[in-house]
Amino acid sequence: MRALSPHRLRQLLKKELRQMLRDPRMKAVIFVAPVIQLMIFGYAVNTDIRDTATYVVDQDKTAASRELVQVFAATGYFDIVGRSDRPADLAHALDNGHAVVGIEIPTGFASDVARGTSTVQVLVDGTDSNTGTVAQAYAGQIVLRYARDYMHRTGRLPSGGIDLRTRAWYNPELESRVYNVPAVVGVLVMLMGLLLTSLAVVRERELGTLDQLMVSPLSATELILGKTIPVMLVGLIQITLISCVAILWFKIPMRGSVLVLLPAALLYILAGISLGLIISTISKTQQEAFMAMFLVLFPIIILSGFMFPVDSMADFFRGLSLLDPIRHFVEIVRALFLKGEGFVGLWRQYVALALIAVSLLMLAMLRLRMSTD
Repeated sequence: MRALSPHRLRQLLKKELRQMLRDPRMKAVIFVAPVIQLMIFGYAVNTDIRDTATYVVDQDKTAASRELVQVFAATGYFDIVGRSDRPADLAHALDNGHAVVGIEIPTGFASDVARGTSTVQVLVDGTDSNTGTVAQAYAGQIVLRYARDYMHRTGRLPSGGIDLRTRAWYNPELESRVYNVPAVVGVLVMLMGLLLTSLAVVRERELGTLDQLMVSPLSATELILGKTIPVMLVGLIQITLISCVAILWFKIPMRGSVLVLLPAALLYILAGISLGLIISTISKTQQEAFMAMFLVLFPIIILSGFMFPVDSMADFFRGLSLLDPIRHFVEIVRALFLKGEGFVGLWRQYVALALIAVSLLMLAMLRLRMSTD
């Protein structure tokens, strides 16, 4: 077994960095594309509702009912697209897709709200379950808040009533962007890590330079380090760049310490690089490596909790997600950005990430030795 040579490793690192950065288009893919993707994800991946088409049936026709409709419109969540006093018109608007939400204010609403027993029917198009659930929750909160404020203004407070006041910590406005953008950072870094490394050994094999490396004095360890260190440096630059965009452009709060993020980023990038190298060693062509990369990428994104909560998954897949490096990094980043968590509160995620990274690296080294024997 050849001893590790700093000189040979340094020359290999120079060669890899030069090969990676000499093409201006490759520089754009590495440094510009992640920022563009973050901008797209940041604005497109949004579960908040805005200007939802709403049809109103006001059978009460009083100042109180008109005021309630104005309150709905003033929130910005609901856009009043039609009004009527017939329930059939509301059903027609929902059936034909002219409205997503229907509000029916019954006769006697004003007198009922004064007594604290008001009832308002909210109908929601459940075709888009996410929009329907969020709109239904918003509408319920608006009606309850209006009834409480109306009774305060008129001095008709119910005896023995409960004044319920809610407050959201860490994300007071409950903006989905604040929750999603930190997770996008992890997904983009994994994507670029896999992209840069999954094609590495395959490209060397297709160009014929792998045979030259095999007969050179380079050891398998030096070859692994030469492939991983440049990508790790690029990954750190990407995390820094994307995090700055998230903080400065999207106004995502950064309540934690960069010193807590750095070791997590190193372990996470190492896990992504090792996974990419494994794909590279089992693929014969760049096309095969590219397809295998996406075959791996989509399942680990789904299992990470980025799109769907891990707690809502079946037991088998919830257990399988423990092997997913994206899940642990996303949990670290979200807790770090939004809650300001430190090492103590996140030690489980760090241990899991370290075990995954080391295991994947050892497997990558084994596969590379097998492919170069």
